[in-house]
Amino acid sequence: MLAAADPRGVDAPPTVDLDRYVPAYLTWIANKLSRGASQHYLSTFDVGIEIWRCLVLLAVEGATSAQQVSTVIGMDKGSVSRCFKRMQARGLIRTELDGSDGRLRIALLTPKGHHLHDQIMGMALERERAFLSVLDADEVEILLGLMRRLHANLPSVEASTQAYVRERFPHVTSAPQSQSDETP
Repeated sequence: MLAAADPRGVDAPPTVDLDRYVPAYLTWIANKLSRGASQHYLSTFDVGIEIWRCLVLLAVEGATSAQQVSTVIGMDKGSVSRCFKRMQARGLIRTELDGSDGRLRIALLTPKGHHLHDQIMGMALERERAFLSVLDADEVEILLGLMRRLHANLPSVEASTQAYVRERFPHVTSAPQSQSDETP
């Protein structure tokens, strides 16, 4: 959404109205939640947000590859691989070759990794409870439904952006790799 005229009464170029620009709010909220979580997880458990995100996905999936983490969470595959190396060095995961694809390495939580996940999960759920405390139960369900729909729509956003670029900036030869699943 574009802002109205310049407050000084001067015709100014249009700008984004930050009070109504949804991507800004999503980014601000996500950045502040991540930064706060990371600070607490680091000071309490010596674990940053990247390791926490990988722990969560490993706890849910049981076993996963760096590529799968990258796809689901939106983290860069190189960052996930480095994160897995740190986790393995700390004894939080072990890696093995995937039984269906002998070239693919998968990570699995160790008992130590499961224990750390369980400890951090309590703090993470408390942060979520406090964050959502301004909403009633029905509003939380509505928010979750809206967030799921918005998340599912991200491929359309990328396609629309690529079409916009092709139309208005034909000299651009390729689009950057999408990180649409990452926090906006």
